[in-house]
Amino acid sequence: MSWVSAASIAVGIATVLGGITAMVQFLIKHYLSELKPNGGSSVKDQLNRLETRVDRIFELLSER
Repeated sequence: MSWVSAASIAVGIATVLGGITAMVQFLIKHYLSELKPNGGSSVKDQLNRLETRVDRIFELLSER
């Protein structure tokens, strides 16, 4: 195998690894954005609303 073949294989591997890295970075950013409150539509906001409702239900049940 010549040095040209080895270099082309190395460049191909680096390109594939770079693409995988970019894809993983995009997915991580997308999923982490769901964990930050943004005014109503994120998972964090929905969880906060549910927690408030459960606390209120618990208060109503404990008054009896």
